[in-house]
Amino acid sequence: MGMIQEFKEFAVKGNVIDLAVGVIIGGAFGKIVSSLVNDVIMPPIGIALGGVNFKDLQFVLKAAVDKTPEVAVRYGAFVQTILDFAILALIIFLMVRAMNNLKKAEAVAPATPPEPSAQEKLLMEIRDALKQR
Repeated sequence: MGMIQEFKEFAVKGNVIDLAVGVIIGGAFGKIVSSLVNDVIMPPIGIALGGVNFKDLQFVLKAAVDKTPEVAVRYGAFVQTILDFAILALIIFLMVRAMNNLKKAEAVAPATPPEPSAQEKLLMEIRDALKQR
């Protein structure tokens, strides 16, 4: 029973939920970055390189014969995947950096002391009165 109880505590604490949310958002964010690379960045680069579609760049090792598909090294798709990763890593780096800067700004900002209570104000008045005597 101890292991089941320990797992329930682990799952309820939010660790599993936080992880699941992170994975789901990360997957969706990955799709956005892939679309950015495939649909926005790579077409102008392909035009600049003479109308090349990077998905079509490949080395054919063995041509297709009848129903047997060709065997090819698709390095263009690999280049796009590397670009996806680089952009995703850059964006995550910038987000983490911004969050760290916000944390530093919060740490540097001096906390304002709380307003003294009515009792503390009365004690300060008594202290000041005693000092004036």
